[in-house]
Amino acid sequence: MFGNIGAPELLLIFLVVLLVFGAKRIPEIARGLGRGIREFKEATREISREISVDVDETPQIRAPQQGTPTARTTATPTQQPAAGSSQPSEPTQS
Repeated sequence: MFGNIGAPELLLIFLVVLLVFGAKRIPEIARGLGRGIREFKEATREISREISVDVDETPQIRAPQQGTPTARTTATPTQQPAAGSSQPSEPTQS
């Protein structure tokens, strides 16, 4: 219904706008529209940058690939006193 706007319809719309606003006001209106569109585009770019930064900062956990050797170490626990403890490292016999 509204998808078939041709040259005659656009010319009619332009003439109505010219009659309503006058020749002096049309450039001001066009500038205002241009500024509004520019600000909208800048805001959408800023939001998309913030989203991409948030996605880049999230930690990514990767599963180990098959066939990749992993280092396995077996540590033996050592007997060390807890921090701040006054007990000697070797037990004394009483």
